[in-house]
Amino acid sequence: MAETTDTGLPKGFRSAEQGWPELHRIPHPPRRLPLLGDVLGVDRRTPLQDSMRLARELGPVFRRRAFGKEFVFVWGARLVADLADESRFAKHVGLGVANLRPIAGDGLFTAYNHEPNWQLAHDVLAPGFSREAMEGYHGMMLAVAGRLTDHWDREAAAGRTVDVPGDMTKLTLETIARTGFGHDFGSFERHRPHPFVTAMVGTLTYAQRLNSVPAPLAPLLLRTAARRNAADMAYLNRTVDDLVAQRRRTGRGDGDLLDRMLETAHPDTGEKLSVENVRKQVITFLVAGHETTSGALSFALYYLARHPEIAARARAEVDRVWGDAAQPGYEQVAKLRYVRRVLDESLRLWPTAPAFAREAVRDTVLAGDHPMRRGAWALVLTPMLHRDPEVWGEDAERFDPDRFDAKAVRARPPHTFKPFGTGARACIGRQFALHEATLVLGLLLRRYDLIADPAYRLSVTERLTVMPEGLRLALERRTRPEPARDAAGYAAAAGRETADEALSCPSAAVPVAAEHSASAGRCPVHRPGD
Repeated sequence: MAETTDTGLPKGFRSAEQGWPELHRIPHPPRRLPLLGDVLGVDRRTPLQDSMRLARELGPVFRRRAFGKEFVFVWGARLVADLADESRFAKHVGLGVANLRPIAGDGLFTAYNHEPNWQLAHDVLAPGFSREAMEGYHGMMLAVAGRLTDHWDREAAAGRTVDVPGDMTKLTLETIARTGFGHDFGSFERHRPHPFVTAMVGTLTYAQRLNSVPAPLAPLLLRTAARRNAADMAYLNRTVDDLVAQRRRTGRGDGDLLDRMLETAHPDTGEKLSVENVRKQVITFLVAGHETTSGALSFALYYLARHPEIAARARAEVDRVWGDAAQPGYEQVAKLRYVRRVLDESLRLWPTAPAFAREAVRDTVLAGDHPMRRGAWALVLTPMLHRDPEVWGEDAERFDPDRFDAKAVRARPPHTFKPFGTGARACIGRQFALHEATLVLGLLLRRYDLIADPAYRLSVTERLTVMPEGLRLALERRTRPEPARDAAGYAAAAGRETADEALSCPSAAVPVAAEHSASAGRCPVHRPGD
């Protein structure tokens, strides 16, 4: 009899044959090879982009087979909306994410649904992302952004281009380290990436590579990579252990995330996070808290440089809203409605966490058409969901921030924009990331003209997350913020949103009636409609 989890489901990977009774009805690529499966024409370095290509050929639900494992992919809006039903589906820790468990364990992102530390950590840490906590982080975000602009000022003065993904990684790592854990990695004082970043990229890349070889052969084919991954994990663990030990020696960190992990008891049970789980949560936040946000900023800057008319409109908004203030206040960031639309449109085309998996919690029928047994799961291809022509139109590949004006958002069906996952297990740091990214884009637009290299063609690198590869921009320093001469025209174009609307729904990334997790009513992070 197969070994089972606490939920009664078989342990380990569950191939689609085990949970989809009518799997034969779901299309798959032609020219399947015995044993190998659907491997012709694919590149192990770009599994996401290969899947996107197959999605365009095969339709809103399809399957792929590799080395004896069958996967179901879903991207049609109607199907994804059904998978978002929290009464019938829950998060599934898919292969790529499960491959991170040796380093992240039962951290918030990699925990299985039945593991108790997920709910404990969520309830303990959620107040760290409340409005009051976010306002407290704002000054530290500004300080780190100042280190970025100092660096970019020097590069611009010397006539050098800037490494956008590299610098955004430095920025977001320092931001989460400072705000969450009171730590400074000194990233902007280094000519090479901090060893923490190198180790993190190594573990993410290795987790993805594990999916590209047959499991029985992985110890042989990835022997050298496995040794390097073990060294990377050891470095990450040592770094975090040192960080926690320093906090225990020096005392409190003014109520930051690490303080909450070490000292806060669950409000109902009085339980605290274990020492081992604190390590897992810190690694989770340091990795997830900067890797996806740096990608989102990099893609947004790519599109702003490629579309100077959109950059000019966003810059006019920044000048109008922030005025002559040396530094914007917390509330002023929420008023950058158009800048936020630029960010949302970038996340639509390239959500930096580009997939999430959902599993059936009971026997059900997906969208009234595909029977699924309890435990059956599907992988949602978020970039393709965000390109579904039935929702986004036949020009879905075109970059257009006005897709996110208030009227357009209200007109769209729910569950069509999912850059942060869905339901109770959606990203706990979503508002943190959005505030940070909107603030940084505003600061950079006010300070620089962004000049694209006309020879550059977008190349996307994959390591579970996605990032533009080799993106460099030239900068021209603006001498001073110019007054927004077309403020009235901008207001009309923006739908004449009021300041109250901007504050009550900064960006409307998810329609108000989009979804409702069971914990939304009591969680300061997930509101009804998130």
